[in-house]
Amino acid sequence: MRNWLPLHGYQSYQRIQRTGLFRASPPVILAAGFLGLILMGTLLLSLPMASRNGISATNAFFMATSAVTVTGLTSVEPAIAFTHFGQIVLMTLVQLGGLGFVTFAVVSAIMLGKKMSLTHQALALEALNQTSVSKIQKTAFSVFKLSITIELIMATILTLWWWRDYPLITAIYRAIFHAITSFNNAGFSLFPNSLNQFLGDPVTVLVITASIILGGIGFSVLGDISQKKRWSSLLTYTKVIIMGTLALNLTGFVVIWALEFNNPHTLANLPWHSQALAAWMQSVTSRTAGFVTLDITQLHDSSTLIIMLLMFIGGGSLSTASGIKIGTFIILLAAVYSYIRHRKEVVLFKRSVSSDTIQKSLALLLANSALIFLGVLILTTLEELPFISILFEVVSAVSTTGMSRDLTPQLSTASQLVLTLLMFAGRLGPLTLIYSLATQQRSRVRYPETEFQVG
Repeated sequence: MRNWLPLHGYQSYQRIQRTGLFRASPPVILAAGFLGLILMGTLLLSLPMASRNGISATNAFFMATSAVTVTGLTSVEPAIAFTHFGQIVLMTLVQLGGLGFVTFAVVSAIMLGKKMSLTHQALALEALNQTSVSKIQKTAFSVFKLSITIELIMATILTLWWWRDYPLITAIYRAIFHAITSFNNAGFSLFPNSLNQFLGDPVTVLVITASIILGGIGFSVLGDISQKKRWSSLLTYTKVIIMGTLALNLTGFVVIWALEFNNPHTLANLPWHSQALAAWMQSVTSRTAGFVTLDITQLHDSSTLIIMLLMFIGGGSLSTASGIKIGTFIILLAAVYSYIRHRKEVVLFKRSVSSDTIQKSLALLLANSALIFLGVLILTTLEELPFISILFEVVSAVSTTGMSRDLTPQLSTASQLVLTLLMFAGRLGPLTLIYSLATQQRSRVRYPETEFQVG
């Protein structure tokens, strides 16, 4: 074995020398690409022209990671700490991280008329959640066109609405920034205290929440809807995600409103229409977007727990949202329901779900739960802070939500670095897990069953 390791390493070195390529799996290449974006963003945000009074390298790295992973957690206030150049860098990192650098690479390659190598095809398939190479170009262009179109529409509406209170150039700039960050489910804002000043503003709240939902529902769902336009013709997955999104948003809206109705620090002193807007905003934004119109630190613990559940679930697959994803959550619920009803198959809309899909969903649930547990364990060791605040911050980082109980700026450098790792793992971890499950070799050996007690 000692002789084999150096030989293997030498052969790998020779192969890299001959081909000039690393034989890495798509998740490794994707992770390297995201890391490259983060490092580039760190350098740009560290420039004197990017900040008003200068920020540390740690803060620059944290903000770049938060932007690329479309999280929105902040160690410094973007509206105060960064110049226009720094804010544009942050906005660009969010766009690249949200849509994925692979999508931009594929679109660029197509526009230049270049053929994709097998390595690049595998990378694009993994990033765009496709199984057919023939669909890569169509999906990449759909993602690009849908994103730009939705962002332009949202930016236009916000510009016209905010023009009443701000100069036109300021209104345009802030509208574009918030259209990009909301569609990409990143919680960065150029207003103090996020969107608190728009608590009772129906246009701002409804536009921002619509942008969050469209960005988080998934491009495959949006594409299916645009092509078929009839409920009966939609794919089972599309129907499940639409109904799941509606159910989660409405349930969160009703529960948060009911729990906070008598809280004098949040909803109690507001007129009923402002209460409704605030509860709706809080429900939608908890699905990995991170904007707030209420003081999160003043919420009841019960409301905080509901928000953490919504953050943990997240949005749809092939979207700008993270979390375990709505599809995973619904599959697990359906599996439990089938077990309780003594059914051998898990059925959704008269279609059975494969055992591989159920196992993948369970693996994602356990992997994300383990990541949260590990993060909380480390932070509670490093910091003497309220447990619920640490748990909230960790769930927000792993689900790349970006909502905060004002804890992140108080954390030590070591704890902030832990959060950056959690954001990175939360964005790329599920992808790596799915890839490892999809590429594992099937064993032909079958073993006899054994009795095993659970529950």
